[in-house]
Amino acid sequence: MQRAQQGDRSAFGELVELYWDRLHRWLYHLSHDRHMAEDLTQETFLKAFGNLGSFKAGTNLQAWLYRIAHNSFLNQRRTQRKTRQVFPPDVIGASIGPQEEAMSREGLQLLARAVGRLPTDFRAAFLLRVEESLSFREIADVLQTTEETARWRVFKARQKLMDVLSPQLNRGEP
Repeated sequence: MQRAQQGDRSAFGELVELYWDRLHRWLYHLSHDRHMAEDLTQETFLKAFGNLGSFKAGTNLQAWLYRIAHNSFLNQRRTQRKTRQVFPPDVIGASIGPQEEAMSREGLQLLARAVGRLPTDFRAAFLLRVEESLSFREIADVLQTTEETARWRVFKARQKLMDVLSPQLNRGEP
């Protein structure tokens, strides 16, 4: 980051390579729209590049990028209606046989729908915790809230997911 702040564009390119996929995946899960996620990821890095001077040494770079991405998502959401989609086929992965693949696909689709129905604040915190393994402090930094609120949002997201998924699990359905 120091090299990027000193004008080294290749150093900034390394940061983009390091964080692109993670930011894109997270924004996709928030927006449920691949094109929007791609646009928001590009916008995040453009804003980050334009604000390199405002990044302070000792600040968590990952949290800084996620905060920019989250703010971009919220701005985009204010101007456009969301569309719901399931996880892309490449996330589902291959199974041993057609029956297992169908069951796995159905289970992931059920999970994707349940995560997609979470309130945006809960979904954002939950995905940062589960997908990106951020600490509650980092989640709080990204979402500009307290650590306690970040913990509560992840807890409530898990609770809501269990409420939705437990009836299917108890029946042995995917």
